[in-house]
Amino acid sequence: MPRYTLNVNGKTQSVEADADTPLLYVLRNDLQLNGPKFGCGLAQCGTCAVHLNGEVARSCSVPVSAVGGRAVTTLEGLMVDGKPGRVQQAFIDAQAVQCGYCTNGMVMATAALIATNRNPSDAQINDALAGNLCRCGTQQRICAAVKRAAQAA
Repeated sequence: MPRYTLNVNGKTQSVEADADTPLLYVLRNDLQLNGPKFGCGLAQCGTCAVHLNGEVARSCSVPVSAVGGRAVTTLEGLMVDGKPGRVQQAFIDAQAVQCGYCTNGMVMATAALIATNRNPSDAQINDALAGNLCRCGTQQRICAAVKRAAQAA
């Protein structure tokens, strides 16, 4: 089985996996990073979102062999000194979580958005979050959390 060297959350990690193993499986099963979740397995729901070089990617559809030298950031990588980072804290403060399953994707999309736009409009927020499915009805709180995170940036 091939060995891959990954840069995950600023640390070099080495894993053995088949070339077509989804990055999600490597993150969860080999590296015990449980922020990204398995949702649809078809890159449609957003629960498996990570950043690859700062861009949102669906880790369920990215084979580990395609990661190469790109930096992988998971939900855990957004923490600061073992505490929630500003985006995570904004979601906590806005009580933007109900079941919590979509939260990983929402937080990762938010972090990518405010990294390039510190004052997003409602339309830009909706566009950034459009690929993340949530059935709990917390969309207004999620949008409030995005605005809170952007203001804290």
